[in-house]
Amino acid sequence: MNAQLHDVSASSWLGAPIDARSLFAPEHAALMTTLRGLAPADWGREAVPGWNVRDLAAHLLGDFYGRLARDRDGHRDGPSFVPGETLEAFIHRINQEWVDACRRVSPAVLTDTLDLVGGQVARFFETTTPNAPSLGVSWAGIDPAPMWLDTARDLTEFWTHRQQIRHATGQDTDPGPRLLSVVMDTFMRALPHTLREVTAPAGTQIQVRIDGPAGGSWTATATGTRWSLAEPGNGHPAAVVGLDTETAWRLCTRGIQPNTALVHARIDGNRQLAEAACQIVSIIY
Repeated sequence: MNAQLHDVSASSWLGAPIDARSLFAPEHAALMTTLRGLAPADWGREAVPGWNVRDLAAHLLGDFYGRLARDRDGHRDGPSFVPGETLEAFIHRINQEWVDACRRVSPAVLTDTLDLVGGQVARFFETTTPNAPSLGVSWAGIDPAPMWLDTARDLTEFWTHRQQIRHATGQDTDPGPRLLSVVMDTFMRALPHTLREVTAPAGTQIQVRIDGPAGGSWTATATGTRWSLAEPGNGHPAAVVGLDTETAWRLCTRGIQPNTALVHARIDGNRQLAEAACQIVSIIY
């Protein structure tokens, strides 16, 4: 990996920083409204493969505790890698161990604890320094990552899990643009890393356009050493991919596969480049 990927000060290729710090409080309030509105039977409904709603809520609690313990309190004890274990395998293993342990916790206790600890998480993020080095973001190809990206990444995870709970209980995706626009902007920071194996002449551009009030456009430019979101657009991208918001966020979180997204996409220009952009994934997968 290029050494610059480990230098937070050299992360301009990720595009303009995102300030998600003020959004954790409204996201947490929305989560609590969702959980407190569930019927008893809803907690047992499948939210993601292998986990029901209660499991997913327990996973969120583990994320809350982990963030506070590690970054607020400087606590360094906890699970470690086993020999030969990949990052993806490690994350999936410790998440499952936590969820298994929490199956003795009732939905009512889980909800009250999430309310208490989630408020502390929101207050913690409000105090963070955006350009400080923080946890790596593997799907963006940077370790350590600037705190602004690590922070925005956590917002996307909390938002995504809330949508999965909503969908499991018969509700649609929350369309509120205040949160969704930041979620989509964060997801698109995976685009340069997604294209890392795509060879193209310097100056070649691929643009992703997402419809609606929470959408926007993101242009990745080949620079000769990597793809970058920081280069000015020339108005003539070699490929343009148009997606609706629902397709875009589901693609980035692998709620749907790239082939499904391509069925719904509007593609102009070089199809091969467009298909490469649609391999984007903005979670540890």
